[in-house]
Amino acid sequence: MGESGCGKTTLARTILRFYEPTEGKIFFQNQDLSLLSASEMRKMRREMQMVFQDPVSSLNPRMTIGSILSEPFLIHSVKAKKEIPDIIISLLEKVGLKKEALNLYPHEFSGGQRQRICIARALALNPKFIVCDEPVSALDVSIRAQILNLLVSLRNEYKLAYLFISHDLAVIEHISDRVAVMYLGKIVELASNENLFARPAHPYTKALMDAIPRANFDTREKHLIKNAKLIPGDVPSPFQPPSGCHFHPRCPLATEKCRKEIPELRNIGSEQNPHWVSCHYA
Repeated sequence: MGESGCGKTTLARTILRFYEPTEGKIFFQNQDLSLLSASEMRKMRREMQMVFQDPVSSLNPRMTIGSILSEPFLIHSVKAKKEIPDIIISLLEKVGLKKEALNLYPHEFSGGQRQRICIARALALNPKFIVCDEPVSALDVSIRAQILNLLVSLRNEYKLAYLFISHDLAVIEHISDRVAVMYLGKIVELASNENLFARPAHPYTKALMDAIPRANFDTREKHLIKNAKLIPGDVPSPFQPPSGCHFHPRCPLATEKCRKEIPELRNIGSEQNPHWVSCHYA
């Protein structure tokens, strides 16, 4: 999680090799993906899929839903052609759509239905890992809960691992087991869902928590909201990041040490329950 422009989508697309990494390593099932050739990576894509942020632009408007869902099987040649229709009908039913959808086009569906189709396409090859890049941010609030609950039920049924990207902390808290907070291309805090939301350690994470809108709150929470310190300024340019800790120009705790030294990502929790944070004063 993190503000818009902090690098969440770039990181996700680099993991899947949509973007070529300029440095570092990407390990999946004990293989370094950054070393694989194009043909080797194509085979690996059966295990790794993505649900994009905008269901409108991620579905081909000239193709029927049946053709869109058939594509993964045809590209990877994993099923006989005569088996494909039954499989895609089953996929549609899994995501709450009827088989009548097969002959329709993307524009004939609502935003929530289109995202269900994108989820069905991601599930087609039985992957182990799915990147969900803000899959509910373009949807109405009433539809978000349906899609989130669908993702949770599919995760449990198929034993999936998600990399779920969002700037909505309520969504992150609902769906995640472990949370990484990103600022200007770097992970600044990494902990279990329970630990991070109960005891945020980085000033940036605390500021994100303070910015959460609350509909119902008691007198104590009113005091907290009134005294919440929201982050001043904008995210700096990633092409010219600040020296030292990248967050120091906006941090209320910043000292000269923060301006000069890059804080290491260190564990302030236990071995059994680690809580990693990149801050000199956490």
